[in-house]
Amino acid sequence: MKPLVSIIMGSTSDLPVMEKACKLLDDLQVPFEVNALSAHRTPDAVEQFARSAQERGLRVIIAGAGMAAALPGVIAASTTLPVIGVPIKGMLDGLDALLSIVQMPPGIPVATVGVNGAQNAAILAVEMLALADEDLAQRLADYKSSLKTKIEKANAELAAVKYSFKTN
Repeated sequence: MKPLVSIIMGSTSDLPVMEKACKLLDDLQVPFEVNALSAHRTPDAVEQFARSAQERGLRVIIAGAGMAAALPGVIAASTTLPVIGVPIKGMLDGLDALLSIVQMPPGIPVATVGVNGAQNAAILAVEMLALADEDLAQRLADYKSSLKTKIEKANAELAAVKYSFKTN
């Protein structure tokens, strides 16, 4: 089994956020790999990873980073594959990372999800892959349908909660 998605994080301290992407990809049966690479501490390894990603069969890269958050942009500068950036909350509630990832120069796009939004990054990656994979598209549709069911169940449970002045 060869990975279609690569999940990259600046260090393993980012794993509690990024594992949400791992879980979703695993649940939807999308082969993926997970690595820690630092744009500042291992720049040569990041560049080598990005340059070889497509020939290794990868189709989408999810890159999570906090603070200066250069990792997604550095990867995007060395590949033509789509890169999805996940700003990780650290300093300034993640605003610093969000702005670092979203403010890319022309020609080097990085799709960006919300702070700590690794699960949404995985969903976006699956949506990209599902364009050419009908089975995956169906698994994604089933997953999204389950979100509706989850909310309907929660609403029914809320209806059963009683308060003296609750009107519904």
